[in-house]
Amino acid sequence: MKICKYILMFVGMFVSTVAFAQGDEATASSVLGVGQGLLGIGAGLAIGIGAFGAATGQGRATGSVLEGVSRNPSASKAVFANFMLGLAFMEFQALLGFVIAFMLYGKI
Repeated sequence: MKICKYILMFVGMFVSTVAFAQGDEATASSVLGVGQGLLGIGAGLAIGIGAFGAATGQGRATGSVLEGVSRNPSASKAVFANFMLGLAFMEFQALLGFVIAFMLYGKI
């Protein structure tokens, strides 16, 4: 049940930010009636949620890998490549939030 909540939050975040990033500032202000302020809130949420998710995932993954290696030191070489690949995907999530925030402001 907990995973379902996170999946819905993840999908909702990206659907809403991409939907707002489709138009330019004039379209956003005429449709939303608020304009630049709501785009700023969306950009801040995109960066904040993306960075929070990446940092949480990286912390939990690092803790799990260190615990596993401390229990079985001979498995460190087998775990390292998968661990680095997982960290790269988590970091990509944070960078994607940064790119979406720039898209909301129309800088990209």
